[in-house]
Amino acid sequence: MSGRETSIDDFLIAHGGAFYELQKRLRLLHDRALRSGPRALLFVALAWGVPLLLSVLAGHAFGPFADRPYLLSLGVWARFLIAVAIFVLMERQVEERLRAFLRHFVRAPLLAPVSFAPAAEAVTQALRRRDSLTAELVCFGLACGVTIISAFNMLDIHASSWAVHSSAEAKAFTAAGWWSLIVSSPIFWFLLFRWLWRLLVWSLLLRALARLELRLVATHPDGYGGLAFIGRYPNAYAAFVFAISCVVGAALAEALLKGAIAAATYGYVMVAWLAIVFILLAFPLHAFSRVLSELREQTLLVSSAQATQYHRAVERGVLGRNISASDDAESVPAADIADPDKTFSAAKSISTLLFSRSALLPVSAAALIPLVAGGATQLPMKELMTIVKRLLVL
Repeated sequence: MSGRETSIDDFLIAHGGAFYELQKRLRLLHDRALRSGPRALLFVALAWGVPLLLSVLAGHAFGPFADRPYLLSLGVWARFLIAVAIFVLMERQVEERLRAFLRHFVRAPLLAPVSFAPAAEAVTQALRRRDSLTAELVCFGLACGVTIISAFNMLDIHASSWAVHSSAEAKAFTAAGWWSLIVSSPIFWFLLFRWLWRLLVWSLLLRALARLELRLVATHPDGYGGLAFIGRYPNAYAAFVFAISCVVGAALAEALLKGAIAAATYGYVMVAWLAIVFILLAFPLHAFSRVLSELREQTLLVSSAQATQYHRAVERGVLGRNISASDDAESVPAADIADPDKTFSAAKSISTLLFSRSALLPVSAAALIPLVAGGATQLPMKELMTIVKRLLVL
């Protein structure tokens, strides 16, 4: 058992990959200590601190909002400070919580004996995906591509800002603008895409485990055949959702300030964003819906057949014969048949959706709070809170 558990327990979502090895070579971390705090400070200093220093030296850090100074740019705060810091700081917490979920499969134990070897192979495959050089190169390529697109968007804006100096003759990036394009933006987007890839790796691992033979039981007190624990995994990504929501909220707030988005549509945007978050996190759990559905149907079928036998025996004991199909040669007394009523009732109440409302509350709050803060720049707080309350009771 210990060997099997070790094989499944080998999955470390924050370790591995070319970027991890690069950081290890630079002695920013090592296998037994991710050193998330110091690394978060380093990446924030590179992504947010250096452009701030360059903006201060150029006189673009402070000023009225119309001049678009560095310290009044909501997007800069959201992407280069909050998101970059969270993407690094969350590593240890996410890794430990996901490992705990994998341990539960073994220690419950939910894996049937024939499933240990396939489960270990699924973890091995997940580790190969996690360590894929191609995947990280794609993440870096996407980061560079998005950065190039943002550079063109910045040049399309006619007004000067901390990043772009605009004159009648030409437009040019400031020193802070160049640094944000070469360093800050690629850091943010690479860390974002890297985490999305690793979320997909985790999702595929869970879906692989859902295809194995599991030791589930309809009468389990958790109401999910013993799988309720895995429905809480999205909470491990609450910080990740909060970081991305800060970026989305900052972009929406800036759009509101510019009049690019109507206040009346803000509520629909919040609904759409929450739906996107739920779909992203529900993807791996959907595979368990089939397993729970089969458990419920099979348990109902078997317990229904036994209930018929049991209650017909009771009927014979009370009335001396069966009212319906009385000619059947049935002689087994009720005392020799277990009453399946509780099992049947438990099977009827099994939920096939592991994405429960109570487990999603932290993720919902993480997704909505930054959008509420962004909308509060132009919309009444009472109206925003009404929308949030409606979303949280869906």
